[in-house]
Formats: sequence, C-alpha cells, structure tokens
Amino acid sequence: MKDYIRIHPWEIREEGWNPQLNRVSESLFSIGNGRMGQRGNAEEDFSGDTLPGSYIGGVYYPDKTRVGWWKNGYPEYFAKVLNALRWQAISLKVNGFRIDLASEHCRTKVFRRSLNMQEGWLGRMWEFNLPDGTALRIESKRCCHMEHKDLGVLQYRISSDRKIRVEADIYLDADVRNQDANYDEVFWEAHESGISSGHMPWLRHQTRKTGFRVLGAQRCRAAIQGRSQSLTFHHQPLRAGALLDCELEAGLVLDIEKFAAVLSDLHHAPDAFVSAAEKLLNSAVEQGAEALFESQAAAWARIWQEADMEIEGDDAAQQGIRFNIFQLFQTYTGDDARLNIGPKGFTGEKYGGSTYWDTEAYCLPFYLGCADPSVSRNLLLYRYKQLDKAIENAQKLGIGKGAALYPMVTMNGEECHNEWEITFEEIHRNGAIAYGIYDYVRYTGDEAYVPAYGLEVLIAIARYWAQRVSWSKPRGQWVMLGVTGPNEFENNVNNNWYTNYLAAWCLRYAAEQLELVKHKYPQDWQRIAAKVGWNDSETARWADIASNMYYPTDPESGLFLQQDGFMDKELIPVSELSPAERPIVEHWSWDRILRSCYIKQADVLQGFYFFEDDFDRETLRRHYHFYEPLTVHESSLSPCVHSILAVAAGLPDKAYEFYLRTARLDLNDINNDTRDGCHITSMAGTWMTIAKGFAGMRVRGQHLHFEPALPAAWQRLAFQLRFRGNVLRIALRRGAHELHNLEGGDITVFVSGNKVQVPAGSKVQLA
Repeated sequence: MKDYIRIHPWEIREEGWNPQLNRVSESLFSIGNGRMGQRGNAEEDFSGDTLPGSYIGGVYYPDKTRVGWWKNGYPEYFAKVLNALRWQAISLKVNGFRIDLASEHCRTKVFRRSLNMQEGWLGRMWEFNLPDGTALRIESKRCCHMEHKDLGVLQYRISSDRKIRVEADIYLDADVRNQDANYDEVFWEAHESGISSGHMPWLRHQTRKTGFRVLGAQRCRAAIQGRSQSLTFHHQPLRAGALLDCELEAGLVLDIEKFAAVLSDLHHAPDAFVSAAEKLLNSAVEQGAEALFESQAAAWARIWQEADMEIEGDDAAQQGIRFNIFQLFQTYTGDDARLNIGPKGFTGEKYGGSTYWDTEAYCLPFYLGCADPSVSRNLLLYRYKQLDKAIENAQKLGIGKGAALYPMVTMNGEECHNEWEITFEEIHRNGAIAYGIYDYVRYTGDEAYVPAYGLEVLIAIARYWAQRVSWSKPRGQWVMLGVTGPNEFENNVNNNWYTNYLAAWCLRYAAEQLELVKHKYPQDWQRIAAKVGWNDSETARWADIASNMYYPTDPESGLFLQQDGFMDKELIPVSELSPAERPIVEHWSWDRILRSCYIKQADVLQGFYFFEDDFDRETLRRHYHFYEPLTVHESSLSPCVHSILAVAAGLPDKAYEFYLRTARLDLNDINNDTRDGCHITSMAGTWMTIAKGFAGMRVRGQHLHFEPALPAAWQRLAFQLRFRGNVLRIALRRGAHELHNLEGGDITVFVSGNKVQVPAGSKVQLA
C-alpha cells in the first residue's frame, strides 16, 4: 500500500519526484475522452522506468496466443489494445543538454503532477538545475478533449533564470510497441507521411492483420512574450513534427501550443483523413488552447452535474469516488455501440483492453444511474451485435442448436482468452449478459428492448445452459460439471453454487420474457421464432432444469457450498495467513492455491448480491460470516460486493473498510499492481457501494427503494440518479433526508420502508 497522493476532493496530486513510483503515477494520471486516451507519460524524452501508452478505442491486434500446450477450442490469438501514436511528444535540449526527468543532468528541485478532475486536464510543474547551473522551470497542461473526440491539446511553457538556447522537436511519434506483445511483434506498419498546407505535419499508418488505419497530425505555434518564433517542419515514416531553435532571455517565457488530431477509420474515411485533420486543427488553432480548456471544463461540468457524488466529512472517501467516476467517463461515454469498457481502459495494456463480464455485472448499473439510457443501451447492443459470434463460440465447444456462449474476453465477439480454466469453464459470464438485460429493463422500463433485441440473446443463452447441464441419476437432479466460478482460485469444479443458481435463473427469465413477447408483441415473436428456429418443447425442458437444479448444501449448517467438496478443505481464515505470504497468487504455487480454501473474489456472495431478494437477511448474514473470512480479495471486483452486502447484513465497519478498499484501490496501490494500469471496471463498483450500499438503493417492482446507512464519518451524502424518465437528487443526513424531483413527472419512492410521493419539480424533506 502506498500513501503519496495528496488528499483533495477534486484533484489527484503528486508532490515531489518519485522515480520508483513513476509507473504507478503514469496510471493514476491517465487522461481520455472515450475515444482515445493515454497514460500520464512525460512529454519530453524519458530514460527511466516507464510504460509509454497512448490508445485508440476499438483499434486492436490479434496477438498470437502463447501457451505451453495446445488444446482443441483454444483461441488462436489474444486481442491487444494497441499502444498507438504518441501525440504529446516534445524532444527538448537546453544549452545542449537533453531534458529528461530521469537523467542525472536534470537535478530536480520541485516537481508536481496534478490531475484536475473537475475540469478534465493533466498538469505538471517541474523546476530543476542543469549541470551548468542554469535553473529551469517547465509547466505543461494537456487534455483529450471531451467535445472534439479526435483532438489532443497541449500547453507547454519554459522559463529560466538566465539566457538559454532552446532546441525542440515538437513531434508525433508512431514508432511505438506494446510491452505485452507475446512475441515482441511490431503491430503497426507505416504507410505515408507529409506536410499539408498550413504547416500540418502528418503520419498515416495501419495495423498489421486487422488493417485499422490511423492518421496523426499536428499544428503548433511558439511565442516569447507574444512574439512568434519560427518553426521548420519535417516528416519521416514514423515521425513528423516541427523544429524550434531560439534564444530565451532570463525571466521570459517560451509558450508552445500543440494541437494534435488522431483519426481512425472507425470514424473517418481514410481518403479524407488529411482534410478532416486540417479542418479540426484549423478550428483548434483559431480557438486557441485557453478556449479549448474552457470548453473542456464546461463539458466536464455537465458530466459532474449528473454523475457527481458529494461526501461531507471524509475527504479521502470523496477523492476516491470522484477519481473512480472521472476515470469511468474518460474510458466510456456511450456514444458508440462498437466500443466497450476494458478492465484497464486507456491506462495500461494488461488484460488486452478487451471486454469482460465486468461490463454487465459492474459497469452497467453505474451508467444506468449516471447517464442517458442510450449509454447503457449501447452496452447491451454491443453484445446483441456479437450474438452470431457467441453462437460460433458455443459450436467450437460442441454445443449447437442456436446456443450461445459469450466470450470471457473479446474485441469483436470471438473468444480470445487462452487459459483453459477460463476459456472453457468460467461460463458464468453468460449469466451476466442475461442479467444485464434484466437490470436494464427493470431500471429504465424500456420493455421494448426485449422484443427488439434482448429475447434473441436470452433464448441463445438459455439454450446453452440447457445443453451444458447433465442429469445425475443418483441425485435425481440436474448438475453442472467442470466449471470455474467467479472464484478463479478453484478450477474444474462440479456444481459451483453461483453458476448453477444463475443458470436456473436465466432459464426462468428467458421463458418469462418469451411468453411476454409472444402475447404482447406477436409480430416480433413471429420474426424471432422464425429466425431462431423455435420449438415450443424447449421451454418445458428449461422449466424442468430450473426446478430440479442441484445446489450443493452442507447438511449440518444448511450453508450453500461454493461447490461440491468445499467442506473437505482445511478452513483456515485469511487472518491467520502471514502477511509475507500475501498476495498468495504471487507467493504460492497454483497447486497449493487450488487445494486451499481461499477465495479470490465473491462467489456464493456474488449470487447473494444479484439475487438478494431471494434470501432473508439472516441467511445473508450466515453466508457472509462464513465466506468473507476465507476471501483474500485478490480480484479488484471483490471488495465492492462485500461492502454492499455488509451494509445489508448490518456490518457498518466492514462496509466502510471495503468501500475504502475499492475507492482507493489504485490511489493507494493496495494490490501493488496499479503500475500496470487502473482497475477501471471495478471503479464502477465504487459507485455501487455508495448507491446500493450506503444509500441502500434497490429497484423493487416499479419503484426505487432507499435504506440509508451512512458511515460514521459521513455528515452528508448527495447524488443524482436517473430512473425511468425521472432525474432525482438525493441528499442524505442522519435523521434528515431530502428528495428533489428535478426532471420527469410525479414519482413514488420508498425510504426505509416508507412510501414517499415526490411531485414533479418539488423537494420533499424527510425526518
């Protein structure tokens, strides 16, 4: 755990140069706009420990799978989000010395890096001495613009205590590689470069195999006290830019403004790349950097108006939730159904930037509450559009007849994960896709999504479960063999309780929605039935499986068991492990982990989170007290579920402990892996711990319910929430709450079991 980031409600700040923590800081200070993003790398040349990273949403490469032994059904590749063109680069010499934060020639005196979350920009201030005694100050400020999605903006200022000579190459760098490349391949190939009218250097390159085409272009200007400095322009296949050579008098400031366009063929026709870049950059230059930072701040103000969570009395908690919300909206804005949310977003290369079940289980609730319904609808459409690929994935594993197995990891719908216990066995991800449809419909009231798109997905998923189960003659029940649950520290188990319970629920829900569409949307049903080759006998089988599913249960305690044989393990609580052995994934053999009782993340408790209303509070408490002490939380997805359930189980101290763990997971580098990138998808879980945990928000029937239970340190919690056409602002204090109906008609909500009418446009005070 690290504790070097200053506590501030709206800012992430690093004071002092910490070279040993630079990769962690690069992750924390990442910026993005939903279409592109980059790590908080230095603008100048940097010779220290670094993970250079600039990324473009939807642009990927099928990196050949690297496994020790091959089995039928293995994916041929692992999709990688690509380290793409560096648009912020400036190579700088002063008095002949190359400027490099990690170089011994640059003796740092003062260093500050800050991420302004309120206005959406990354800033840096650096004061240092050169070997000749010259004292320099460099200030920079940059953003990926939220309104102009292909635009990066950089302000760069240099000043000195004596006259200096400045040589700078303000350039675009396409000579990039992925550090996680399986075979050290270069994923890009250069095509052409040039300088267009208006002094716009540009580079055009494309990915190998997948053929994504990208153009980078820039316009820049330099001035001293308002006097323009002359620039010369250059271009090579992998580098294009502008050269500056000038003298700067003591006490004066050299101002450099750089405007960069990063265009991909996902959004622009390649034959119009140059003209589109010219149009964008000419407009940017005309507006100027200051005006663009103002419009950036305005765009973020609109996001914060809808998505902010205000916590009074606990600045560490406040900073944590805002950092999580900020990174989520930098990663995904929902305006493109072809994009999704990678576990690291635009902050690193780990996990390939691909889509996991995290999206439906964790991210969807966040966007349902904080954004227009079209945003979460696009997350569902992403899966609908990949249904054919999911059906192919099931066929590769020998399950056909229109059954679908959605991939554990994907960019385009194909499975691209290469660990057998995940690829073949962690099939609970199918249930998360179905649950996402259920969650969306009950929350938005958009029932029409089911006949339009959702039912086809639900039928295909139900068909998969109906073929994946086996009939156990000795038990006289249906069983599920050879699976891996959310707890990935258990592989190839039989009857994982969560998977069995989720499968039965999927079968019932698919049948229920099928009947709804049949009777309420008969024309849609005719279209769907013809398309999927429907046979009415299928629902009878689904009902039989759902009614006769086997759930492993301990006969003595009545506890649901994570899987068959769980009680055969030596049940030693995590508290008895030596800290030197944590995390166990880094210190134990895999064999030892598999034989242990230790749980990576919520497994049975994940089922209680999804289906809380199926169980009474006492049943929840008993299972929480049994499983939580055995859970090592070595998945970032685990603490938020435990926090929410701890509130429901009446364990406020545990709830707050797990809230801080998820909210500050990256800010304090709790799992010692933030250097690889931030945990973007689990950040949505931080929002859930507040909305579903401390505010107790649930959807039951047609209504919102709240059961507030604020942590002891919190004096006030306030946030805004969308629900079925209404926008509510909720302000919670101990013993005094306020509901403000900002948008939509009259609404009925329940607070601590009490029915509350909130007329349109009005505020209601609750004692």
